[in-house]
Amino acid sequence: MHYQLEGVELLIILGIDPGYAIVGWGVIEYQGTKHRPVAFGAITTEAHTDFNARLKLIYDDTVELIERSKPDVMSIEKLYFNTNTTTAIQVAQARGVILLAAEQAHIPVYEYTPLQVKTAVTGYGKALKPQVMEMTRRLLHLKEVPKPDDTADALALAITHTQAAGTNLRDYMMKRGIK
Repeated sequence: MHYQLEGVELLIILGIDPGYAIVGWGVIEYQGTKHRPVAFGAITTEAHTDFNARLKLIYDDTVELIERSKPDVMSIEKLYFNTNTTTAIQVAQARGVILLAAEQAHIPVYEYTPLQVKTAVTGYGKALKPQVMEMTRRLLHLKEVPKPDDTADALALAITHTQAAGTNLRDYMMKRGIK
């Protein structure tokens, strides 16, 4: 669903910071060089809830979020493994149900690493998290950094897609069907 306003295409991007306790999400509109926040928040699950029930809640809420926001694309953090493999596997499972919701809605998904997010939002790949969050706030003209941090991260992921979407590499990848 692309719109033409004043001759410049409007893109609606859903950014997702995946997790199983907190899934940060942010919807932005991007037109020309301007970002506008549409909505943002977090999907939360309770710690003592059965894990499969948590996955169902994440899936159901993601489906509802997609239906409400009608994004053109989803921008999601690429999974990386740290020292805690149990946590990584659980995040991967949550990420899987989020990707399933996007696939069922025919929403193209683009993945970005934390380094790509830092570079796209701040111009510096070694930026600290508070710097990324502050630049996200500034780019979206928000009064304060969204909370929880996962929400700010999701908005940064959406902004990252606006920076990568027009590059020669992204154009090449799209022509080749590579996501």
